[in-house]
Amino acid sequence: MSTQYRLILCTCPDRDTALRLADSLVEERLAACVNLLTGLTSVYRWEGRTQHDSEVLLLIKTVEARVEPLTERLRQLHPYEVPEIIALPIVSGSGDYLNWVSECVNAVEQDS
Repeated sequence: MSTQYRLILCTCPDRDTALRLADSLVEERLAACVNLLTGLTSVYRWEGRTQHDSEVLLLIKTVEARVEPLTERLRQLHPYEVPEIIALPIVSGSGDYLNWVSECVNAVEQDS
């Protein structure tokens, strides 16, 4: 299985922000699908203090060629000064699903 597919992790401060970001990424064909995981508590260090915050985790499915523009778009839209944006390779998966991911995000090239 090719590793051209990517899973992007990105945390958001609330569900409304997460939905807004997810809608933008899917509408702009940077992502095929975005899952929102609510009920997440993040513990992290920021500005010299340990923080505890409720967040929503985005699980974003895309292809390698879309990672850079997707990352830039998240930076533009995200309210955090330093948003979490982590790309992981998808090394295996349902062929039908991964083909669908490709079709969704590559349609922008076909529309041009």
